[in-house]
Amino acid sequence: MSLPHAILTALLEKPSSGLELTRRFDRSIGYFWSATHQQIYRELGKLEADGLIRALPSEQPARGQKKAYEVLPAGRAELARWTAASQDPRPHRDPLLLRLRAAAVVGTEGLEADLRRHLELHERQLAEYEEIEKRDFPPGRDAAEDRLRHLVLRAGIDLETFWTRWLRHALEDFAELPDEAT
Repeated sequence: MSLPHAILTALLEKPSSGLELTRRFDRSIGYFWSATHQQIYRELGKLEADGLIRALPSEQPARGQKKAYEVLPAGRAELARWTAASQDPRPHRDPLLLRLRAAAVVGTEGLEADLRRHLELHERQLAEYEEIEKRDFPPGRDAAEDRLRHLVLRAGIDLETFWTRWLRHALEDFAELPDEAT
């Protein structure tokens, strides 16, 4: 149920077309809630049919023109209701962790290289988040919306920091496994 709420959030921040939303998902929201171009367009249609958003009137004929959307009062109310509602954390599901568990019974071939690849990917993502933090959240940027957005980014930084630390530890442990385990 969160994709419609992610779209409502993005549209409240700035009315946008489906293509603009897709780009914004790729640059920001997609770091913690990803969606394909098709999923976004499908949800825009549902949100419009449900009376939560509307296409902005166009100054030119609509044929070939991208539609921009804005949130209606019902959409703002739905987002506020959803934001205020309690939700339990979701269990973490990660194929890498399951593969490590499976390696205990079938062997570890190929796993060390993939652990290194994952470490590189998480290090790259961490560096990107830290660069965003430097660029977008300089000291003194204390408006409530900036602080909340920064909290989301900090969650990403902290998660990537966790993964890079954990993967380094896993690789150290992996190197100490007896030969018959690998």
